[in-house]
Amino acid sequence: MGWAAAAVLAAVVLALGVKVWLLRRGAKALRLDLSQKLREDTNTLLSLPCRDRELRRLAASLNEELRLLRKERLRYQQGDRELKEAVVNVSHDLRTPLTALSGYVELLKGEALSPAGQRYLSQIEDRAQAMQAMTEELFRYSLAAEETALTLEPVDLRAAVEEALLSFYGAFQQKGVVPQLSLPQGPVTRQLDKAALSRVLGNILTNALKYSPGELAVALSPAGGLTFSNPAPGLDPVSAGRLFHRFYTVESSAQSTGLGLSIARELTQRLGGTISARWESGRLQVELTFPE
Repeated sequence: MGWAAAAVLAAVVLALGVKVWLLRRGAKALRLDLSQKLREDTNTLLSLPCRDRELRRLAASLNEELRLLRKERLRYQQGDRELKEAVVNVSHDLRTPLTALSGYVELLKGEALSPAGQRYLSQIEDRAQAMQAMTEELFRYSLAAEETALTLEPVDLRAAVEEALLSFYGAFQQKGVVPQLSLPQGPVTRQLDKAALSRVLGNILTNALKYSPGELAVALSPAGGLTFSNPAPGLDPVSAGRLFHRFYTVESSAQSTGLGLSIARELTQRLGGTISARWESGRLQVELTFPE
């Protein structure tokens, strides 16, 4: 009887062990499948390699949540497309009358005006130029937001950073900024679209010039991590976290749409990289990474 009881107990333990193993395998498969479905834009549902009732109920609940998530994603994508189309239309519609307005301002400059009239004309010209700059920024955003194909090729990040800094040489001199560089000796090569990368770096440097009172540090690691750091007394942790939001501006500047870093984020993501911003102890750090 003792041997029989031991045999039965062993069989029960073995059966429970197999059951636990099957449950663990099913839970792992469910986790991996869910992770894949969340990364991909697909209509397929979760599947299970086991027939456990509770796990299948869990899979059914997760599938229902996936359906709702896809519905919301489609609604967001539709709204995003409509917004981009509106930006394109508005930017195009504004360019023609603004060009005409600037032409009339130039004609008025040749007329005999009173001191008050000249002052008013100067204000009109200033506002017209500001509107033209904003319209051009909207137009550039509409171009960057289009899903045009990127041409990937080997690009040296070190050389791209140096080229971008050189293109801002005049602006740095005008503001008294001397960039402090920390770059690796050798090239850091990644598969990127050179024009898109140049646009990303240019927008980040433009943002740095906007907020920096005279200092900028640029560091590139051999692993492809790029950091732009500058004093930003006008920011705080909350506003720094919102810098990449579309149309967000820290100050109510009439000449800024807040699209520069939003464009940088979209292009960075399309290039397979990541971009983020944080504010600590009065300094803003924009971190850009392009993994191998």
